[in-house]
Amino acid sequence: MYIIVIGGGRLGYYLTKALLSEGHEVAIVEKNPTFCKIINDELGSVCIRGDGCEAATLTDIGTARADMLIAVTGDDEDNLVACQVAKHKFNVPRTIARVRNPQHETIFKKLGIDVTVSSTNIILENIKEEVPTHPLTHLLTIRDKGLEIVEVKIPPDATTVGKPVKELSLPKGSRLALIIPKERKPRVPTSDTILRDGDRVIAVTTPESEEALRAVLRGA
Repeated sequence: MYIIVIGGGRLGYYLTKALLSEGHEVAIVEKNPTFCKIINDELGSVCIRGDGCEAATLTDIGTARADMLIAVTGDDEDNLVACQVAKHKFNVPRTIARVRNPQHETIFKKLGIDVTVSSTNIILENIKEEVPTHPLTHLLTIRDKGLEIVEVKIPPDATTVGKPVKELSLPKGSRLALIIPKERKPRVPTSDTILRDGDRVIAVTTPESEEALRAVLRGA
């Protein structure tokens, strides 16, 4: 696959390095000349100095033949614009955008970005103290399939604690994919799997069913 990465910071660097090791053709676009030199010295001539939001830059690196564009700059607006230009001007089949502010995810979805990744939500969920304002964390949005991959933590007072999965009335279009217990190995749930306090449940659902799924798993 030919993959374009917008943003040559640490995330863009390591992402490009990983993609190259898997045999993909990768071009990375970065404004900072120092970052470009470091990347090219270490990974070969893969970094192009330029603005990934500009059509001229994207034309020069052959975006019209790209299979995917991944925007991982530190600026949400730049990531959005780069993905939109790639999608609408160059017909790139798949666009992925890093979202630093979780409140921007809805806008990105409405404007046609295929996948958004919010590192803020993921980090919040891994803070040791309970964060009651984040009972459901978005891990991944797959826009073209109309699906969300989310994580729900089971609190001590949930009425679902001690109940098997088969007794849950999951909303339409929702499936439990993985359960990560506090002190045991992750497992794929079966109908007889018992929910425990502190379990982290990874589920696939639709945007419309998120709240219903959260309510079912937490016993609201």
